[in-house]
Amino acid sequence: MISIVRSNRFAFLKNTSKPTRFLCSHHLIDHASTEFQEVIRIVTSHIGGLDDLEENLNQVSVSPSLNFVTQVIDSCKNETSPRRLLRFFSWSCKSLGSSLEDKEFNHVLRVLAEKKDYTAMQILLSDLRKENRAMDKQTFSFVAETLVKIGKEEDAIGIFKILDKFSCPQDSFTVTAIISALCSKGHVKRALGVMHHHKELVSGNELSVYRSLLFGWSVQRNVKEARRVIQDMKSAGIAPDLFCYNTMLTCLCERNVTRNPSGLVPEALNIMLEMRSYKVQPTSLSYNVLLSCLGRTRRVKESCQILEQMKRSGCEPDTASYYFVVRVLYLTGRFGKGNQTVDEMIERGLRPERKFYYDLIGVLCGVKRVNFALQLFEKMKRSSVGGYGQVYDLLIPKLCKGGEFEKGRELWEEAMSLGVTLSCSIELLDPCATEVFKPVKKKEEAALVDRRALNLKIRPKMDRAKPKVKPKPKRRRSKTKKNI
Repeated sequence: MISIVRSNRFAFLKNTSKPTRFLCSHHLIDHASTEFQEVIRIVTSHIGGLDDLEENLNQVSVSPSLNFVTQVIDSCKNETSPRRLLRFFSWSCKSLGSSLEDKEFNHVLRVLAEKKDYTAMQILLSDLRKENRAMDKQTFSFVAETLVKIGKEEDAIGIFKILDKFSCPQDSFTVTAIISALCSKGHVKRALGVMHHHKELVSGNELSVYRSLLFGWSVQRNVKEARRVIQDMKSAGIAPDLFCYNTMLTCLCERNVTRNPSGLVPEALNIMLEMRSYKVQPTSLSYNVLLSCLGRTRRVKESCQILEQMKRSGCEPDTASYYFVVRVLYLTGRFGKGNQTVDEMIERGLRPERKFYYDLIGVLCGVKRVNFALQLFEKMKRSSVGGYGQVYDLLIPKLCKGGEFEKGRELWEEAMSLGVTLSCSIELLDPCATEVFKPVKKKEEAALVDRRALNLKIRPKMDRAKPKVKPKPKRRRSKTKKNI
């Protein structure tokens, strides 16, 4: 549009009839833009059903083009339901007829797959077959992955078997796509069936297929089968890469979280030793898999040892590594050690994102250690990561409901001075309006101590009141022979 304005500006200097032509073209552009906005309003409207949608579209004087249909779909896909998008596309097909190309059908099918609307996908797939449209390979990969995610893996395999009816070939790409889709949700046996039926098509993509199989067994936490895939790769002359070993490590650690927590460290270190023997160096991602599982099982000592081992081995810990260690320290009451670990991370030049502070401040508030949460918040502000509003909204109610109204007011005034918009109410700062939670647990403990002391006082008196009773002597049975 800028080029049109410039060309007409210079034409205006030569001929006075040019401005009229420019105004007409500008009017046409505005009119098209108005029609476009009207169609978007109709498609995204929540009033009326699908028949009402089509009736309203018929009342708009617009002749849709290929570019127009794609723009409307892209503009409305996040604002309305997939069924309304499909009905608009069906209306466009009636208007445009055979002028619609296959790429438009594929684009709409990918949008419906992204929205995970199974019925809408089935309707459009049926239309593709009726009109002899071609589905490209990337669209099939997207559709197969979505069908498996929503629990329709049988439909994904069914479409793969009749790809020729969609003018899509069964080649190396599509075979790898269906295997990857099935393994993403742990359907490894079905993927193996596809692999054995199309062995000749897998050649050249063996590494991708082995990666998918390994990931599928990892989803099932089947360490034995995952180990077998690693051995098959070595037998076939394919060296497992970092992704394969990290997937194997994930499978092993996740299994040990529930079955053998004490075996987390030794078995994971054996995997890392094997990695080094094949010249694959473990990265921080490899160690983070182990640290995450150690934190879930509250293995504090081993978590700290693994962090130190990372530094000694030359693998620099990242912010995720420190996060897992600090989190387990806070959860187990080692607040001083946790703060020292955060300081060490900052001294090493790491600058965590705001989510790092959000999660850890939330952990400290969850274990009722608001004073340590305030210390961590100060470190967050010194790092200048921004996004302090959520932290103020968490800490101010915690402080006020804990009876620390002065500190809560200080944080409120600090937030106002920084221009932070708070979602919590200012009424929290009023002691008359805010209910303070009293430490009921301490009263219960005091009552329990009084009860124990009372029992100790009563017990000696009862012992003194009891008379001592001499034990009766046991009677010996006389051994007499009976006369027969």
